[in-house]
Amino acid sequence: MAPSSSTFLNGVPELLVLRLLRDREMYGYELVQAIREASGDQLTFAEGVIYPLLHQLERDGALATRRQTINGRSRVYYSVTPAGNQRFDGLSAHWRSLTATIATVLEAPRHA
Repeated sequence: MAPSSSTFLNGVPELLVLRLLRDREMYGYELVQAIREASGDQLTFAEGVIYPLLHQLERDGALATRRQTINGRSRVYYSVTPAGNQRFDGLSAHWRSLTATIATVLEAPRHA
Protein backbone atom coordinates (compact mmCIF):
# COMPACT_ATOMS: atom_id res chain seq x y z
CA MET A 1 0.00 0.00 0.00
CA ALA A 2 1.46 3.36 -1.02
CA PRO A 3 1.51 6.20 1.51
CA SER A 4 -0.78 9.13 0.91
CA SER A 5 0.87 11.85 -1.11
CA SER A 6 0.00 14.42 1.55
CA THR A 7 2.33 12.78 4.06
CA PHE A 8 4.89 11.20 1.79
CA LEU A 9 5.50 14.32 -0.29
CA ASN A 10 5.60 16.84 2.56
CA GLY A 11 7.92 19.69 1.51
CA VAL A 12 8.23 18.56 -2.10
CA PRO A 13 6.01 21.28 -3.64
CA GLU A 14 8.22 24.00 -2.14
CA LEU A 15 11.37 22.35 -3.42
CA LEU A 16 9.94 21.95 -6.93
CA VAL A 17 8.49 25.47 -7.09
CA LEU A 18 11.78 27.04 -6.10
CA ARG A 19 13.70 24.82 -8.54
CA LEU A 20 11.46 25.57 -11.51
CA LEU A 21 11.39 29.29 -10.79
CA ARG A 22 15.20 29.35 -10.84
CA ASP A 23 14.96 28.72 -14.60
CA ARG A 24 12.36 31.37 -15.40
CA GLU A 25 9.53 33.35 -13.90
CA MET A 26 6.07 31.80 -14.11
CA TYR A 27 2.53 32.39 -12.93
CA GLY A 28 0.70 29.95 -10.65
CA TYR A 29 -1.18 27.80 -13.14
CA GLU A 30 1.90 27.67 -15.34
CA LEU A 31 3.83 26.25 -12.36
CA VAL A 32 1.17 23.59 -11.77
CA GLN A 33 1.59 22.48 -15.39
CA ALA A 34 5.40 22.73 -15.30
CA ILE A 35 5.59 20.43 -12.26
CA ARG A 36 3.34 17.90 -13.94
CA GLU A 37 5.34 18.01 -17.17
CA ALA A 38 8.78 17.98 -15.49
CA SER A 39 7.79 14.93 -13.46
CA GLY A 40 6.38 13.02 -16.40
CA ASP A 41 2.87 13.24 -14.90
CA GLN A 42 4.07 11.51 -11.70
CA LEU A 43 3.59 14.58 -9.52
CA THR A 44 0.50 16.73 -9.70
CA PHE A 45 -0.31 19.46 -7.22
CA ALA A 46 -3.60 21.31 -7.35
CA GLU A 47 -3.73 25.08 -7.52
CA GLY A 48 -5.04 24.94 -3.94
CA VAL A 49 -1.61 23.66 -2.90
CA ILE A 50 0.55 25.84 -5.13
CA TYR A 51 -1.07 29.27 -4.66
CA PRO A 52 -0.90 29.28 -0.84
CA LEU A 53 2.71 28.11 -1.10
CA LEU A 54 3.54 30.92 -3.55
CA HIS A 55 1.97 33.48 -1.22
CA GLN A 56 3.90 32.12 1.77
CA LEU A 57 7.20 32.11 -0.14
CA GLU A 58 6.55 35.70 -1.21
CA ARG A 59 5.81 36.74 2.40
CA ASP A 60 9.04 35.00 3.47
CA GLY A 61 11.03 36.96 0.87
CA ALA A 62 11.92 33.87 -1.19
CA LEU A 63 9.90 35.05 -4.20
CA ALA A 64 9.36 38.36 -5.93
CA THR A 65 6.28 39.15 -8.00
CA ARG A 66 5.29 41.33 -10.90
CA ARG A 67 1.84 41.78 -12.38
CA GLN A 68 1.29 41.74 -16.13
CA THR A 69 -1.86 41.92 -18.21
CA ILE A 70 -1.97 39.57 -21.18
CA ASN A 71 -5.02 39.35 -23.45
CA GLY A 72 -7.04 41.27 -20.88
CA ARG A 73 -6.10 38.90 -18.04
CA SER A 74 -3.95 40.06 -15.16
CA ARG A 75 -1.36 37.51 -14.07
CA VAL A 76 1.09 37.53 -11.20
CA TYR A 77 4.50 36.24 -12.23
CA TYR A 78 6.82 34.81 -9.59
CA SER A 79 10.61 34.74 -9.60
CA VAL A 80 13.19 33.55 -7.08
CA THR A 81 15.03 36.13 -4.98
CA PRO A 82 18.57 35.66 -3.62
CA ALA A 83 16.95 34.55 -0.34
CA GLY A 84 14.89 32.05 -2.33
CA ASN A 85 18.03 30.68 -3.97
CA GLN A 86 19.58 30.18 -0.54
CA ARG A 87 16.41 28.51 0.68
CA PHE A 88 16.42 26.19 -2.33
CA ASP A 89 20.08 25.30 -1.80
CA GLY A 90 19.38 24.36 1.82
CA LEU A 91 16.24 22.38 1.00
CA SER A 92 17.96 20.63 -1.88
CA ALA A 93 20.93 19.60 0.26
CA HIS A 94 18.60 18.34 2.97
CA TRP A 95 16.48 16.40 0.44
CA ARG A 96 19.57 14.77 -1.14
CA SER A 97 20.89 13.75 2.28
CA LEU A 98 17.52 12.38 3.31
CA THR A 99 17.02 10.36 0.13
CA ALA A 100 20.57 8.97 0.37
CA THR A 101 19.89 7.89 3.94
CA ILE A 102 16.60 6.26 2.98
CA ALA A 103 18.29 4.46 0.07
CA THR A 104 20.95 3.15 2.44
CA VAL A 105 18.31 1.77 4.80
CA LEU A 106 16.34 0.20 1.94
CA GLU A 107 19.44 -1.50 0.57
CA ALA A 108 20.78 -2.67 3.94
CA PRO A 109 20.93 -6.43 4.47
CA ARG A 110 18.33 -7.85 6.83
CA HIS A 111 19.52 -8.92 10.21
CA ALA A 112 18.41 -12.23 11.72
